[in-house]
Amino acid sequence: MAEEKNDAQPEDEKETKPKKSTSNKNLFLIIGIIVVALAGGVVAYTMLTGGKSDSHESKKNDKDKKEVKTALIALDSFVLNLAEQGRFLKVTMQLELVDATNQPLVTEKMPQLRDSIITLMSSKSVESVSSLEGKLQLKDELLLRANQTMGKDLFKNLYFTEFVMQ
Repeated sequence: MAEEKNDAQPEDEKETKPKKSTSNKNLFLIIGIIVVALAGGVVAYTMLTGGKSDSHESKKNDKDKKEVKTALIALDSFVLNLAEQGRFLKVTMQLELVDATNQPLVTEKMPQLRDSIITLMSSKSVESVSSLEGKLQLKDELLLRANQTMGKDLFKNLYFTEFVMQ
């Protein structure tokens, strides 16, 4: 009987060995699937992006954009007559330059710029500048007139800092 017990024990050991090799095979299979999936993801990403590093190019473009500095030119207040008798408009504005290096040119041509602004604004009626749409249209016209006065597009925006009608 002792021999029977010894024979039984090796059979149990034989049964456990195949279980271990099956679990190892499953583990290798799972790891293999993960590796293949990751490799496929990397290949798909490089094919979709063209193999270029977008972050490097976008940082370079951001540097180029940051190098161009804009500046605001504050104009003295304008107090002028509107087209209707007895109606006045007081406006203070700032012009935003496309490039700050053009500031000396604007300072040099300030009298011509102020003249073109006064001529345009004094031709307006109260009704045309009292609504929001009228103010936006006036801004566009002033910006166009300012760039025409300078002879090139130096200004990219105009801001009203004070706008009072009486």
